[in-house]
Amino acid sequence: MSAIELADYRALARQAHRTKVVTVVVCAVALLLAAAAFLVAPRQGQRGAALLPRGASGIVVVDVSASISWDTYARIAATLNRLQRGGGRAGLILFSDTAYQALPPGTPVKELGPFERFFRVARPTVPGLQPQPPRSPWTSSFSAGTRISTGLSLALDVAQQDRVHKPVVLLVSDLDDDAGDLESLTSVGLAYRKLGIPINVVGLNPSPEDTRYIARLLPSGGRIERAALPEQRSVASRTGFPTALALLAVALAAMLGGVLLITARLRWRPA
Repeated sequence: MSAIELADYRALARQAHRTKVVTVVVCAVALLLAAAAFLVAPRQGQRGAALLPRGASGIVVVDVSASISWDTYARIAATLNRLQRGGGRAGLILFSDTAYQALPPGTPVKELGPFERFFRVARPTVPGLQPQPPRSPWTSSFSAGTRISTGLSLALDVAQQDRVHKPVVLLVSDLDDDAGDLESLTSVGLAYRKLGIPINVVGLNPSPEDTRYIARLLPSGGRIERAALPEQRSVASRTGFPTALALLAVALAAMLGGVLLITARLRWRPA
């Protein structure tokens, strides 16, 4: 190998050292951006957000109206299963036209398991055929009517009487309330707002009209999401665009482009 003597070696050496430092810094930043993009990227089969906030005392209020379909039974079972997987503690209230407390607040969510079986029914083989769920303790207690106010009112009474710390009510319902209950439901919603107790809703395939009505009643911070069937992932009512991931991808591409420009080989060309 032969060497070529350069009169301005020192100047080129300084430039080469500066280029090397810049290249190392840019590569390090690019690696950090790649790691951040990996962390924020959505995962296939990723479980949805917890239905009950961590540290809160949940009260689950479930609609067991007799007129619900197989599809609705399956969504209730999937929701109860998701609650168990989410961990924590929660009470349970069941309602139709009346309501009763099945589990007190502070009960480990694993105790929801025995109730899940009452909503696991065989899929009807004939279209339009009503499901035949297992006989439950509330079979003879509730009618086919739906009065959401009864479930929410009992949950509110329990939260106050038991002095529940940081109560959060989770309403699981198709939101198809009886017309004669709307006034009472509005009054209960206002009471929740006054006391600052949040209500989150898991909709059992509700109609858009019922969803909009309930959304207007929710206290600040309440959210509505649709319950998934057992074979589906839970989908929130609003799914945002992954802005953070997109910005990181653009920044990473720009960094990689900068690395290519900075580390390009020196080429000579005749004058």
